[in-house]
Amino acid sequence: MVDVTTLIARCRRGDALAWEALVRKYQGRVLGLARHYMRDPEEARDVAQDIFIRVYERLDSFQGGERFVPWMLSLARNCCIDRLRRIKVRTPERAVPVEEDPQIPAEGPSVEQQAATGERAEMLYAALDEMSETNREMILLKEIQGLKLEEIATMLSVPVGTVKSRSNRARSELARRIRILDPSYGSAV
Repeated sequence: MVDVTTLIARCRRGDALAWEALVRKYQGRVLGLARHYMRDPEEARDVAQDIFIRVYERLDSFQGGERFVPWMLSLARNCCIDRLRRIKVRTPERAVPVEEDPQIPAEGPSVEQQAATGERAEMLYAALDEMSETNREMILLKEIQGLKLEEIATMLSVPVGTVKSRSNRARSELARRIRILDPSYGSAV
């Protein structure tokens, strides 16, 4: 498999196949981020296309010294925020309907397990909906997208210490909100 640096160099030279490979490599991650921000699957797909257009247009501004994923997700985040500002309405729906998620294999957990997972996901989204935008974003970037503290700091242009404190505050708020929705959360079984 070709590394990202090589793909980017080929994309800059106009190699359409390299661009397709780059999109394929990161489309799941970009779409996942868009789904969490947009909360509407159709809107998320639309904004994901806009994100890749923005990435393509700004590929020449990418400095090889920085890591590509945080750079790309920073563009994605900004694109989502721009779109949200334009529509100025947050859809209260769950971000990813289970039946539409291409990452979930056809074979897998039992119906009971799926129902329990669905209930937990609903509770998580309900708790996230009640959180401040800053804390919700911290959970999204660190816990859901799996970015490192340094990557988030670069994305948000804040010190790593700020990211650490925001992340801890966000996790505490999320746990508190989940306990409100489900008092048995966190208790021993």
